[in-house]
Amino acid sequence: MDFSFTEEQTLLRNSVSKFLADNYKFEFFKNNSRTDPGWSPSVWKQFAELGLMAAPLSEEYGGLGGGPLDTMVVMEEFGRSLVVEPYAQTVVVGGGFLGRGSEAQKAEWLPRIATGETVMAFAFAEPQGRFNYADLTTTAKTHGSGFVLNGQKAVVLGGPWADTLIVTARTAGGQRDDKGTSVFLVDKKSKGVVTRDYPTIDGQRASEITFENVDVPTANLIGAPDDGLELVEQVTDAAIAAHAAEAVGAMKVLLDATVEYSKTRKQFGVPIGKFQALQHRMVDMFMNYEQSASIALMVNLKLGETAVERKKAASAAKVQIGKAGRFIGQNAVQIHGGMGMTDELNVGHYFKKLTMLDTLYGNVDYHLKRYASLG
Repeated sequence: MDFSFTEEQTLLRNSVSKFLADNYKFEFFKNNSRTDPGWSPSVWKQFAELGLMAAPLSEEYGGLGGGPLDTMVVMEEFGRSLVVEPYAQTVVVGGGFLGRGSEAQKAEWLPRIATGETVMAFAFAEPQGRFNYADLTTTAKTHGSGFVLNGQKAVVLGGPWADTLIVTARTAGGQRDDKGTSVFLVDKKSKGVVTRDYPTIDGQRASEITFENVDVPTANLIGAPDDGLELVEQVTDAAIAAHAAEAVGAMKVLLDATVEYSKTRKQFGVPIGKFQALQHRMVDMFMNYEQSASIALMVNLKLGETAVERKKAASAAKVQIGKAGRFIGQNAVQIHGGMGMTDELNVGHYFKKLTMLDTLYGNVDYHLKRYASLG
């Protein structure tokens, strides 16, 4: 089987790589993530001008007609540069939900995503829910011609920057029932939406969001009422695939930086890369990286398979990349010694990124159990 990228995908990678090399160096990441508001709207606009938002979206709605592999290319380059702008939340998650919505929703929202006009955030996690998407205390009850939303969402990545929220809520059944989950579009400016914003350890921003009697029109319901869990799993598996590529990009930077450092740092009069124990360690890092790159490609290729195959691929990728990210990050820090812990060096920042990605949409332990349950 030919796993090589198309000419268009190669051109896309080169375009993103060149733009980030020129405009998104490590110092820019540090300054960008520590200023208020913590991201760059001008860079976001340039991403749109480069066609990055449009790349995976349908041509019928202003996209370029790409797919998961185009997203993978973009996200891997973003991982190399520690990009904090909410591309995955808006394009992969927002575009994923709305691409499966009604024709009216597609026509209204997908062109806005493609042009960078809107920024979205996915409010799905709850304090008690762990990684169970169906464990919901947030409720949406019918009222008049719409719904009234009440509840709390935790760690909404990109929440401070978003103008539109995609929210999961229970419309029927018990707190953990699979049946009864629904998905809604919510304007963040709506009366009753209260946010508390904060920085995350990897330089992003997140929000704790409370919904107090928020009116949501029926037109903002995405998909069928009470039957949104499978939709959530489809979109989050696609997000897992995208973030797998992002993790691979971060791993590559850590691997290259560590190998290069081992050639120049001397101990006992020789470069530390001459020591066999460290050579073995870096070979193990390389093997973990290569396995992760392979499984990231695999999960992106399997997003169109049956639900069971898709879920197994997503969980397998989470397990491999979670373990590899920790191994590569820990060893990069250790081989760099005390420098690896400093804020000035990029190594610790990439390790923080990999640590955050490990917990997003379920950690290693959760996905081992999920994979086993799928048979």
